Amino acid sequence: MVEHRGTIVVTGRGGTGKTTFTALMARYLHERGVEPMLLVDSDPDESLAEMLGLDLEAEGKRSIADVLSEILEERKMTRMTGMTPTDKIEPFLFQECLYEGRGFFDFIGVGTKWIEGCYCLPDRSLGQIMEMWSSNYVYVIVDSPAGVEHLNRRITKKVKDVFNILDPSKKSFDNAERSHKIMRDVDIEFENYYLVGGYRFTATLEAEAARQPYRYLGRVESDERIAEFNFQGRSLLELPDGSPAYQSVKRIMVKAGY
Repeated sequence: MVEHRGTIVVTGRGGTGKTTFTALMARYLHERGVEPMLLVDSDPDESLAEMLGLDLEAEGKRSIADVLSEILEERKMTRMTGMTPTDKIEPFLFQECLYEGRGFFDFIGVGTKWIEGCYCLPDRSLGQIMEMWSSNYVYVIVDSPAGVEHLNRRITKKVKDVFNILDPSKKSFDNAERSHKIMRDVDIEFENYYLVGGYRFTATLEAEAARQPYRYLGRVESDERIAEFNFQGRSLLELPDGSPAYQSVKRIMVKAGY
């Protein structure tokens, strides 16, 4: 039986390196013997799968937004009487969206929005499904979209650790402060709120990060091979062990107690 230890959320402004950090965190946890994990891409940009080396189309998997759009258009749920909306949706998402890995993780992504307007319905469905499935995994790891709007929608209501990835700008520090406040205001429970410098974060800003009211764990070292792997469509799980980026993520995760 799996010992579920909690949900980990990676958040921050766009372009800070959230997805890279998520992928390398998962690799580190795997090397520590942690499995299975559910990796969740709640960013409509949909880049986490590629960084993990997944071709979801080839695997016959689709995004939550795509499947919900089809369900609503074809009214598939009307055939299921006596069930809650979540129970009606869950079989479709399990069969069509959940990539069940042959390795150490499973994967699901929210995808590009299904209709004009906000992402409320796909996000709500993702949150409900995560609650239903979380007990099957040691950790659920969520790669969040940029900004703070997703926090208001409370995709995750109870979190173990939050890692806010910083870039070298005042806006990034402001984002960390706003994100922390919103999580408190909308009653998202979390144990720890960490700051991490992204790949563009400079050593000179580390002193400023350390002065923040949230614990600063260090920065992800710049690594030109990350860009090479991304351009070639190669999985970051295949980075050489000596990669400066990967080694720095390992140090950060040790500081966080993993």
